[in-house]
Amino acid sequence: VQLQASGGGLVQAGGSLRLSCAASGGRFSLYTAAWFRQAPGKEREFVIVTSWGGGITSFADSVKGRFTISRDSAKNAVDLQMNSLKPEDTAVYYCAATRRRFSTGFSPNRDDFGYWGLGTQVTVSS
Repeated sequence: VQLQASGGGLVQAGGSLRLSCAASGGRFSLYTAAWFRQAPGKEREFVIVTSWGGGITSFADSVKGRFTISRDSAKNAVDLQMNSLKPEDTAVYYCAATRRRFSTGFSPNRDDFGYWGLGTQVTVSS
């Protein structure tokens, strides 16, 4: 499956953005999908994941209550809704996919995913 992320941009603190990850070459509903992010000088970190076949979702503590992940079957895509954005959310955001499924509360790392899209830049100004 090939992934393409879009929707990044510049937003003021407290604002919202919606990222989309469109898949081609396969039914995205049969893949666990996740978002990671990488800030300058830092390692790529897990943000949020939704597993296929049941929709179990896990997220990093830093985005709890602010970010949600959802599937758009019509577009064969997974969206990331980001609200109450903070300057520390500034990063390149990457979508990823795997055929594995994860349990609630499990925070996967980048090695758990075999499919990656190119990143999209999110910049939050203070």
